[in-house]
Amino acid sequence: MPTSDAQIELVRELVASIPPGMVATYGDIAAAAGLSTPRTVGWIMRTDAADLPWHRVLRAGGKPASHLADRQLRLLAAEDVPIEDGRVNLREARFRFPEVRDAPRS
Repeated sequence: MPTSDAQIELVRELVASIPPGMVATYGDIAAAAGLSTPRTVGWIMRTDAADLPWHRVLRAGGKPASHLADRQLRLLAAEDVPIEDGRVNLREARFRFPEVRDAPRS
């Protein structure tokens, strides 16, 4: 089933809501948006995130994608996100989304 415009906009809103100094995982965003897989969030981020704080979205283990790692970690460090050995400390920096009602389903 294709991703709807409403789902794309919800993911964009969720990413935009992550405050400086905090991060979320692709899975966190997928769960908050009611999507069945974090891969959908990754696809949206690859195709429609240039104007968003993309650097605040990480893989489940707190590591950035290898091709973005240097730039992403530099941007996060500038926001005082706790980073240890190339990995964000999710216990300290993970943003918890408020419950989203009526999230569009995939």
